[in-house]
Amino acid sequence: MTSVVYEPTRLGLAYDSLDGLSVGDALGAQFFMVGRSLADLVAGRPPAAPWEWTDDTHMACSVAGELRDHGRIDQDRLAAVFADRCEPYRGYGGGAVVILHEIRDGVPWRQAAAEAFGGQGSWGNGAAMRVPPLGAYHPDRPNLAASEAIASAEVTHAHPEGVAGAVLVAVAASHAAASRLDGARPPAGTLLDRLSPYLVEGAVQRGMARAVRLIGHSVEEAAYELGNGSRVTAQDTVPFALWTAATYLDDYPTAITACVQAGGDVDTTAAIVGGIVSAYTGIGDRPGVRGLPPEWLKAREPLPSWANR
Repeated sequence: MTSVVYEPTRLGLAYDSLDGLSVGDALGAQFFMVGRSLADLVAGRPPAAPWEWTDDTHMACSVAGELRDHGRIDQDRLAAVFADRCEPYRGYGGGAVVILHEIRDGVPWRQAAAEAFGGQGSWGNGAAMRVPPLGAYHPDRPNLAASEAIASAEVTHAHPEGVAGAVLVAVAASHAAASRLDGARPPAGTLLDRLSPYLVEGAVQRGMARAVRLIGHSVEEAAYELGNGSRVTAQDTVPFALWTAATYLDDYPTAITACVQAGGDVDTTAAIVGGIVSAYTGIGDRPGVRGLPPEWLKAREPLPSWANR
């Protein structure tokens, strides 16, 4: 991008991403319940409202709030709000609850994150699930999106794989938002190729190499080869989520339906995918683009008052 992006535009993109993330999260979580039907969703009959969101949305709201109020990520401040707002009933993982409760009790966040999981740190998908609004906030600055994603990830995820997943998701959201401003939908392979400079050696990187080779294949094949988040790790969540977002970048309902079809950690894959795709589509349809359906947004449980734009 060469044009200047002003703050209201940045925040608009970030909050469109947050809306898409939270709707994907809340709708995906519905499919952990008995009686939900993929066939009904495909036929345009989603579950009855309200759709309650989970920890994916809760933490993403804190990230978006930091951008709204400060325009950047301060690790100490972000760790404090994550810890103060942690509500385990929202579906926070056990490891996250331990880390955040330790921070709340006065343990420095670097220590709490580093000591998690026997001292290896978390390589879970939590840092990736909350970061799309941060990427969308920087459509003209993917490098800054990457460095800010590292900062946002490190407060809970000390393992390099957990950080790597967050970086790729943020950069994908940055490019999705940039493509929206440019008015040009990148082909799926092009969007994934733009992530190449941000890859680091490891399991997430190897998954992304497989994701590129799977462009044009079915959702079932992609989920089988890449994982569907059922292990709740960055490496079995992020490659599939990015494959899905790249494949269905201009079609929010189909992108979320693909996550439901794949199964696994549906709320998190749909949160990541929804946050990236809605950075491109926005809310409602426009020529050639199927955006976040307004009726889906209405069905989502309201966000916390402190998260309002």
